Amino acid sequence: MIRGIRGATTVSGDKEEEILRATEELMRKIEEQNDLLPEHISHVMITVTDDVTATFPARSLRDMPGYQFVPVMCAREIPVPGSLPFCIRLMVTAETDRGQKEITHIYLNEAEKLRPDLSLTKGNRQR
Repeated sequence: MIRGIRGATTVSGDKEEEILRATEELMRKIEEQNDLLPEHISHVMITVTDDVTATFPARSLRDMPGYQFVPVMCAREIPVPGSLPFCIRLMVTAETDRGQKEITHIYLNEAEKLRPDLSLTKGNRQR
């Protein structure tokens, strides 16, 4: 079955190194918590808020082993007033045997506020 797996994280500012590190950390946690390999992933959509401009977060995935053939694309998030700043979101489309309710979505740092019900640090849905 093909499933969508969501994830989000934040960075403290518009710094290239931090954006790349945070994106890689988020992708690795999505892999780990959902038992994924790059071969299982159809594609990854990445969105960023308007204040994230120092680099393309997709660069971090392209540098990860096994991801050279995984299509990755970046886009801008809708600039809703009052939305969470410095936010990077991933939508990973992957093949998995897990049911919809068994998928673990990952929210890190300030992005935990987006879906506190799915936050791993709150002890929810951790495997």
